[in-house]
Amino acid sequence: MKTYKNIILDFGGVLLDWNPRYVFDSYFGDREKSEWFIRNVCTQDWNAEMDKGKPFDVAVAERIALFPEWEEAIRLYQTDWIRMIGEEIPGMYQLEQDLKAAGYRLYGLTNWSLETFDLVRGKRVFTILDGMVVSGEEHLLKPDPAFFQVLLDRWSLRKEECLFTDDNEINIRGALAVGIPAVRFTDADSLRKLLL
Repeated sequence: MKTYKNIILDFGGVLLDWNPRYVFDSYFGDREKSEWFIRNVCTQDWNAEMDKGKPFDVAVAERIALFPEWEEAIRLYQTDWIRMIGEEIPGMYQLEQDLKAAGYRLYGLTNWSLETFDLVRGKRVFTILDGMVVSGEEHLLKPDPAFFQVLLDRWSLRKEECLFTDDNEINIRGALAVGIPAVRFTDADSLRKLLL
């Protein structure tokens, strides 16, 4: 079995649940309408602009200019953002503790707006990490090879001694493309079986 020294963790969907449906399902009172809104108005590509560092005020104003009829709902993306945060991913904090006890070093690599990450930075699943790189601070996004390189360079990590895990297959392919071993995250138990 391959021996890793450093585990690189994605955040949303791996350490903490994040889902805009928590806001928009209740706002619209209609799951279909909520899905349509997220697919067509406040989209993943638009959210990625903020993850890369665009200020929320600017992004929201631009989106309202494009979709003025949805202004009230678009504004919720900023004002009610914290309600998009769910619970810790089950079992992950305990796994982080056990991995550290076993001698692994833990790092985070996340596509996340710096404005909103500051609202959750103090959660225990993040504070236990040895280091992290947040896209909103670096103005880079996974799966850009340069973003992975920032993490490697900052903590002098050797690619072959790392294992990266993310719930997004595109990001897994991005890590593999730069030579970092990677496995798609499904749940804490599967990752535990792989590493402990």
